Amino acid sequence: MATVESSVLHTIMPVTHDLGDFKVNRTLPGKQRTMVGPFIFLDEFGPARLPAGQGMDVRPHPHINLATVTYLFEGAIEHRDSIGSHAVIEPGAINLMTAGSGIVHSERSPEVLRPAGPSLYGMQTWLALPDGKEEIDPAFDHVEAGALPVVEDGGASARVLMGTLWGATAATPQHSPTIYADIIVGAGGSIPIDAEADERGVMLVGGEAQLDGQPLDLYALYILRPSHEARLSSASGGRLMLMGGQAFNTQRFVFWNFVSSSRDRINQAKSDWKAMRFPLIHGDDAEYIPLPEVPLTVSYP
Repeated sequence: MATVESSVLHTIMPVTHDLGDFKVNRTLPGKQRTMVGPFIFLDEFGPARLPAGQGMDVRPHPHINLATVTYLFEGAIEHRDSIGSHAVIEPGAINLMTAGSGIVHSERSPEVLRPAGPSLYGMQTWLALPDGKEEIDPAFDHVEAGALPVVEDGGASARVLMGTLWGATAATPQHSPTIYADIIVGAGGSIPIDAEADERGVMLVGGEAQLDGQPLDLYALYILRPSHEARLSSASGGRLMLMGGQAFNTQRFVFWNFVSSSRDRINQAKSDWKAMRFPLIHGDDAEYIPLPEVPLTVSYP
């Protein structure tokens, strides 16, 4: 039987941020690893139910040179941004917001869900934009759950969120070769992990599961060895996320909500946000998140 060491390059344990009503488990960027394919930021949040009458309110904030990906297991999030996009994402659908040269967005619990106390459980990831595309025009894409392929085999099902996996291709746009999937392994089921991508990571987000017969820790990110044909299985049922894609040849820097291959570009974005030179969100421009002196997300001083 394979061991974790023979299947996995790195195991990245999450840093947990307790936000009071819910917890966020962050594995990227980290000291061991800053990227997996284009994925440069990886948060798992919940499961949680917020108090009645309250909701999640992520006030307007900026991004550059990246694309955000939001995916939910439970609950709903209302998205607004400075290019006029407005969408409510629900479980199984995907939001891809391309920041490019710069965008501002907010994420809030829909008003209709607040009286009962909204549930919150899902994934927030960032994709670095590749060389030559960092400053593309901002864009927003919402792909409904019904437009994303679901592959079923061996007592397991997988919704392909980005890229091509198990012979199925998602309609979600890509700026560089990317794979992303939501995998549900039933009791006694198993599924192989496609080995074509340069870099791949697996995270257990619910239940229990094994990688090549070895148990996985909840919310840890397991970076698979290149070309290794791994298999996921579960005795009692589990849910996992698979992510990765083409490796980047040039370094990316992170400061707060900004990602870029250029430190100077990040410093410019910091100055622009302080001076409020970013565009505002129509219908959500009364408040904003100020630039922190010491952000939680940073890959350089």
